[in-house]
Amino acid sequence: MAKGFALAAQLYLTGVPELKQFANKVVLITGGASGIGAETTRAFAQEGAKVAFTYITSEAEARAIETEIREAGGTALAIKADLTKQKVVDKTFATVAQKLGPVDVLFANAGGILDRKPATETSLDLWKECFEVNVTSTFMVCQAALKTMSVRRSGVIVTMTSLAAFNGGGTGASHYAASKGAVVTYTRGLAKEYGPLGIRVNGVAPGLIATRFHDRFNTPAGRKAAVEQTPLKREGTSEDVAEAVIFLASDKASFITGEILQINGGLGIF
Repeated sequence: MAKGFALAAQLYLTGVPELKQFANKVVLITGGASGIGAETTRAFAQEGAKVAFTYITSEAEARAIETEIREAGGTALAIKADLTKQKVVDKTFATVAQKLGPVDVLFANAGGILDRKPATETSLDLWKECFEVNVTSTFMVCQAALKTMSVRRSGVIVTMTSLAAFNGGGTGASHYAASKGAVVTYTRGLAKEYGPLGIRVNGVAPGLIATRFHDRFNTPAGRKAAVEQTPLKREGTSEDVAEAVIFLASDKASFITGEILQINGGLGIF
């Protein structure tokens, strides 16, 4: 409830036209109903965007965010979508275009580790599923966005990678690290290919962020150890990442493309 009041107040304050960075812009966030995705959905709404976001299992959270934004005077559209399926990706973009307009900003956030397994115990099925969730889904949503952005010769894409892409990940996460490394390379490839068309593509690489991802796939001891190694001596928040995404998607980052912004409190410098 407190977040709802805060969002309403922020939307009221951003009623001043010059404060609405994304007024009349259509933003699509994949995996936007929980954690980093949810905070990014709220952040774009606060900046005046017409926000569409996808979810798979977080139905209650998705409807609550949708209602929260609408009651605060914003525009939000929650879509249940398994974005590892091409037909679902196509239908999702068609729905957004029909109800809100073509996508101006895509935050390809959906993904996950699925399970922790030592490399020798990682099944081929887990490897394939991890790449499907993190890489193939990112490929398909980026491709769908680029088709319309190319015609309009404008647009911004932000991908979700991870500190794991750079340091190999924690114990039992080599499959996840490899998939996120692929996203880094893909992001830079798109930036080079589509920059001449006025489209910017960057990524964010969070470290230890206090979300249910780490509630499920980390341990209190592991999180404490990571904090001790982090120069800023704390876990990150979903808001920390959301603000970085907002920056990369905004005109303030108009000469930045092909970059991966690491958000880890300095952990990645070791």
